[in-house]
Amino acid sequence: MNQIIMPENIFIGKNLVGNEIEHITRTLGDIRSIFEQNDRITAQQADQTAYKVSSYLPEKEGTPGGLYFGITRLCAGLVGDEYFMTKGHFHANTDTAEFYWGIEGEGVLILMDEQGNIKGERMFPGSLHYIPGRIAHRVANVSDSTLSFGACWPSNAGHNYDIIEQNGFTARLKKMNGKPQLI
Repeated sequence: MNQIIMPENIFIGKNLVGNEIEHITRTLGDIRSIFEQNDRITAQQADQTAYKVSSYLPEKEGTPGGLYFGITRLCAGLVGDEYFMTKGHFHANTDTAEFYWGIEGEGVLILMDEQGNIKGERMFPGSLHYIPGRIAHRVANVSDSTLSFGACWPSNAGHNYDIIEQNGFTARLKKMNGKPQLI
């Protein structure tokens, strides 16, 4: 007899919940080095949450053909004149792509190719963003409230944070005259 079962992982509004969901929290102290004026992060602020990631990873990492799904909740704020942002990364498997889509709030998806060319795409509820292979990406929250966005990426993509940690992005998203600008 055919039956209908409930999935073990359920997407509810802005959150991903379930028994098999992995959670990561990054504080301002964890990502201090990505900000130009990181000396403005006080000891007390270092413990402040910058963003949280919830991920459903149903395949072993590195499995060809599998997909991962996640939701990031990026807090609002500034360090100096830079918006709170994610660490940013290339994929370890450089040819793999990824999708992001806006759920809540407003932000900018910052994209940089291997030659350092950079652009930003406005994120908002319902926006869809295709990130091709060989493109570094990070997201900045340009609103006064939490920015939530979803992501779907191949289980064999991997993350290369080191190259961004060492070299950074070639431009920074700053609040200039009340508006976000890539400088």
